[in-house]
Amino acid sequence: MIRVHDLTHHYGVRPVLRDISMDVQTGELVVLLGPNGMGKSTLLGCLAGVLWPQRGYVEFDGVRRRQSAREEYDLRRRCYYLPDDAWLPLARTGREFLIAVGRLYGVDYLRLFEHADRLLTLFHLIEQGDSPIQNYSTGQRKKIALASALIAETPYLLMDEPFSGGLDPAGIVALKGVLLGLRGDRGRTIVMTTPVPELVEELADRVGVIRGGELAAYDSVDALKRLADHDQSFETTLQELVDPDTRSNLEAYFAPLPGEDDA
Repeated sequence: MIRVHDLTHHYGVRPVLRDISMDVQTGELVVLLGPNGMGKSTLLGCLAGVLWPQRGYVEFDGVRRRQSAREEYDLRRRCYYLPDDAWLPLARTGREFLIAVGRLYGVDYLRLFEHADRLLTLFHLIEQGDSPIQNYSTGQRKKIALASALIAETPYLLMDEPFSGGLDPAGIVALKGVLLGLRGDRGRTIVMTTPVPELVEELADRVGVIRGGELAAYDSVDALKRLADHDQSFETTLQELVDPDTRSNLEAYFAPLPGEDDA
C-alpha cells in the first residue's frame, strides 16, 4: 500500500502541506479534492517522488521514496505519474510515443502493439495515431497523455486532473470506464485529483479533502455519504467539505447591491 506519514512541504514562503498522514490500500481508487492552490498537486508530486517533502515521508509497500538510487529506480518502474500538463514529444507520432513509453516500463513488444491499438481506438485517435503529436488538438493531446499512463501497465497510477484539459464527453466516458475496470478487476492502486465532485461518487473508494494545506477529511464514500443531510446531495456534501464558505458567499453575491430596489 501507499503510506504518507506527517508530510509537510513548502516552497520557501509558506507551508503548502502540513502534517499530512494517510494510507491508500492496494486496489483502492482515492480521489483528492480541494480548492485551487491548496496542495493537491504538491501531494501527488510527493507521492510520485518528483518533490521531496521537508518533513515526513512516503512509502510504497514499506519502501520509502528516495532512500537509495536503486530502490527509487525500482519504485519508478512500478509507479506512473501523469501531471496535469504533461510533456509530450511533439515531433513524434502518438503511436511512437506509446510504444516508447511501454518499452521504458518493460512491456513486451507484442502485448505493447496490441495495447497501443486498443488505446488509440478507445480514445478515438486511430486516424491521428500515425501523425505527429504537434498536429493534435488540445483534447487529443490530453488523450494521448492519458494513453501513455495506461500503456505503462504499472501497479500504481498517480494522475493529476485527468478529466481536465479539454477532454470531450466521449473521452470522459472512456476514462471513467477504464479507471473503474482497473480498480475493480485488476487490483491497480490509483490516486488522482479532480476539481469535479460529481465524478467522485462513481469512481472513488475513498476521498481526501485538502483545505488550507491540511487533510480536512479522509474517509470512504459511504462514510462521507452519512454526513449528508437527508435532503442534501452527496456532491453538495463534498462541496461543503472542500469550501464551507461557498453557500454564504453565494448568498452574499446575490444580495441587493447599493442602489438596487429591494422590492
